[in-house]
Amino acid sequence: MFLRLVSDSFTRRPRRKLFTGAALALGMAVATAALSVSLDVGDRLAREFRSLGANLIVTPQADSLPLEIGGVDYRPVNSGTYLPESDLPKIKSVFWHNNIIAFAPILELTVDEENPSRQTLAHPQMNRVQLIGTWAKHSVALPDGQTFLAGVEKTNPWWHVDGKWFADDAFEGVIGVNLAKRAHISIGDTLAAVPAFSNESVLPMPITIVGVLSTGGAEDDAIVTRMDIAQGLANLRGQYRKLYVSALTKPEDDFARRNIKTMSRDEFERWSCSPYVSSIAYSIQQVLPGSDVRVIRRVAEGEGAILTRVRILLWLVTAASLLAAALAVGASSAASVIERRTEIGLMKALGAASAKVGFLLAAEQLLLAFVGGGVGYAIGILLARILGQTVFGVAPQPSLLVLAVVLVLAAAVTLLGSAIPLRRASRFDPAPILRGE
Repeated sequence: MFLRLVSDSFTRRPRRKLFTGAALALGMAVATAALSVSLDVGDRLAREFRSLGANLIVTPQADSLPLEIGGVDYRPVNSGTYLPESDLPKIKSVFWHNNIIAFAPILELTVDEENPSRQTLAHPQMNRVQLIGTWAKHSVALPDGQTFLAGVEKTNPWWHVDGKWFADDAFEGVIGVNLAKRAHISIGDTLAAVPAFSNESVLPMPITIVGVLSTGGAEDDAIVTRMDIAQGLANLRGQYRKLYVSALTKPEDDFARRNIKTMSRDEFERWSCSPYVSSIAYSIQQVLPGSDVRVIRRVAEGEGAILTRVRILLWLVTAASLLAAALAVGASSAASVIERRTEIGLMKALGAASAKVGFLLAAEQLLLAFVGGGVGYAIGILLARILGQTVFGVAPQPSLLVLAVVLVLAAAVTLLGSAIPLRRASRFDPAPILRGE
């Protein structure tokens, strides 16, 4: 009997039901789109931010003193210590190994031609220049038997090369655009280099230029070549000077910024099991003995600030849509209660308790909420796909979690908006109503 009363009431007054359902559907559509994008925006933006470059830098622990001002690291670099290249595969064995998407070691040395007894470069216009050894596309054998493609193409994706990157098995390199113009070097030229400031007799190393590099930084005035070539010239086989790491992270909050020495065991476990940039840096430092892993604060904090603001904006839009839906439902419910005063009074005169009357009206509103929420979810998925495709290039996938959350929100919004009218309806006195007062 109860279900029959609810279904009969639901089919009556279709215009009012349509108005209320439309308000709920629009509110839930906006909420669905915002929630779908919000759940997906973290990973999407984190990957987009990786175009800003690496957010972690690894250097020898013994080569610098801490000096950080305003979040910017001003520590001096001492050229006396290096790290073993053989430890690099361990980076992909840390707890957050899937979040580490790229890394590239760097070894810098100076070459010049000022000493007439050993000409370092075949072109007399070039005096003293920086030679940078690194990986462009280098396959790293991991401890689990898999391979990982590392190199500056991933850590520094904004680096642009006219021509091509040097191969791992050839004596090739790329030259900075400023240096190429100044020394009149073009693709196809071969340079012969030995290190400057060396007391040993080192044979010139031929390097064929295969590309012109443009970065907007110091590399525009340098030669970039294979890591092993730079190691051979510097007589530092199997060693590197610093390492850039690009990792997917979540914005740091107050908990993430706490000193780990003051954390309890449970707090430390929670911190280490969250993909904060500081916790990933700590994990890397544990597997690279003698290393100092520092966060590039300008990159990490910029990412966190933008991501936090985007999420706040999405939550504000969601809250506004839910509030508008609640107001619309409240107005519709109040008008419906006024129209049904006689029906409510008759029910109470026949013995229906106030709680039962309120429960009947609430059940009608909940049925409407589930219908409106389902329609709103379908519309919201379409909005989310359009928004995701437009902003991030990839549409978020439908989620059963979002559907469940939207239906719960629809029910909550409906009950919240109908609370005052339903309370008034449950307190109606049947006698004056039936007398027509």
